[in-house]
Amino acid sequence: MRIDANGMPYRQLNQIIRDAAAGGEKEFELLNVNGQRYIGDGLEKKARIEVHGVPGNDLGAFMNGPQIIVRGNAQDGIANTMNDGKIVVHGDAGDVLGYGMRGGKLHVLGEVGYRVGIHMKSYKRQVPVIIAGGIARDFFGEYMAGGVLILLGLNRSNGDPIVGDYVGTGMHGGVIYVRGAVDKFMLGKEVGVKEPTPEDRRELEGYLKEFCDDFGLDLSEIMSEEFTKLVPMSHRPYGNLYAY
Repeated sequence: MRIDANGMPYRQLNQIIRDAAAGGEKEFELLNVNGQRYIGDGLEKKARIEVHGVPGNDLGAFMNGPQIIVRGNAQDGIANTMNDGKIVVHGDAGDVLGYGMRGGKLHVLGEVGYRVGIHMKSYKRQVPVIIAGGIARDFFGEYMAGGVLILLGLNRSNGDPIVGDYVGTGMHGGVIYVRGAVDKFMLGKEVGVKEPTPEDRRELEGYLKEFCDDFGLDLSEIMSEEFTKLVPMSHRPYGNLYAY
């Protein structure tokens, strides 16, 4: 189903998608998208949504199963509390990606903003995964409780840090992999640094193979550099702050 979203209010666009999905439609192509919010939110039907343009905030929020492909950049709040499915962004993305995300995958080819993976968590057998191909800003993995964050830092200028400050602040679950070294002063005090084990490398290769397939990248080239593994030092870092 092809929809020209040029000038269309976001409520109208999303209602068309929801009604069509409820009627059995599984393929959507959205043209001329320009900031319309909430695309794919709450959808539980198996469907593929291809977005041409720049979708607005909360793309794929509460989504449970569909696949969204963005042929460009995307804004803030992608995969907010997403339960299952996959979002692929062929460009840069904004802040607060994967807030409370508890399943599914988010692949971003380019740079990402602030507070990516905040409050991300695993749920039963579901393990959410966010992979960013570029650099990230401050508070990457803030209050992370589960899942996997992978940051590659591809195509960055010499001397540019791969990630901002306060990495993993409040982190109490999950794991972060950064391609290359990370200065300890950039880490939250709740974060420990480890060298990836051979098992970690195999797990990374599995995640990154799918990422490379999405964007036509060379897996062996990406895996040729060492990764830094970041883990929480405690599963209850702020427990001593409570008075009970």
